[in-house]
Amino acid sequence: MGTVLDSVGKLIAAYLSKEVPGYEPFTPSDPEHLRGVIEPGDVLLVEGNNRISGIIKYLTQSTWSHAALYVGPVEGAAEPDGEPHVLIEANIGEGVTSAPLSKYFPYHTRLCRPVGLSYEDRTTVCRYAINRIGFGYDTKNIVDLMRYLFPMPIPQRWRRRMIAIGSGDPTKIICSALIAQAFDAVRYPILPKITKAGSRAARREILHIRDSSLYMPRDFDISPYFEVVKPTIVHGFDYTALHWADMQKPLEEVAGTFSVFPETISAPPLVPEAIDQEAPDEIPAEEVSVQAAVAESVSGHVALLKKLAMYRPRRRSRTHERAA
Repeated sequence: MGTVLDSVGKLIAAYLSKEVPGYEPFTPSDPEHLRGVIEPGDVLLVEGNNRISGIIKYLTQSTWSHAALYVGPVEGAAEPDGEPHVLIEANIGEGVTSAPLSKYFPYHTRLCRPVGLSYEDRTTVCRYAINRIGFGYDTKNIVDLMRYLFPMPIPQRWRRRMIAIGSGDPTKIICSALIAQAFDAVRYPILPKITKAGSRAARREILHIRDSSLYMPRDFDISPYFEVVKPTIVHGFDYTALHWADMQKPLEEVAGTFSVFPETISAPPLVPEAIDQEAPDEIPAEEVSVQAAVAESVSGHVALLKKLAMYRPRRRSRTHERAA
């Protein structure tokens, strides 16, 4: 009977782990920036595209359906092209395995980093995960796998429990139990359960580590103890260097000669400037007479305009009096 259940479990696991065609991430990860930023102990969240990923995203109401722990190069594990395995993950149908970072380059990812974790504890977390490579899962617990094939509307308060129903390893693997147990080994919190105790005058909070089967990939994203690291802006980001498709990129020989904003105009000096020696001390009499004539002509035109403005209203008033 056990052999039959194992065979059926493997078939169901193969079906759930099969990728759905037509997946295209909205914002795929940048390989170069991700390689230069990721550190041991970081949690890499992935938006998967297989059948079980869709179920997890529905039950957790989150973008993330898978989580992997970055531990650095794993000794004796590498791709045929020589790329070392640096991730430890738990997959349905495979159990705990190692993988290269390039495996998730085509996917939408997020990097979560534990804040304040010491070097010794970081090493312990990574070593804990590495020592679990090869661990399998309980394919005898077919109920946990079969109910994924018949999704139905689940109340929000039951969704987390639905993922953690049963005692089989497939459920625990799906719920990021491996990474949660690794951080639990050094008592690093993810989303601890908090209870208040003490009197009204003096209250204190007691942290309780949740069961590892209750954790989901999104918990590392919303945890107040993990920092979200965005590789594209860690080492500086210059939006002016972007090349937009609807704008022609300027040539190198003319780039930088134009500015979007005008140059800053310097304020006038507070100390009076020196007198120009070349300027004449007195204005000639001929220029004075010309300026006076121009000023007199302008004043005459202004007076004439004022008279015309006063004349028009008077003429209208006389016309109205005659009509009356």
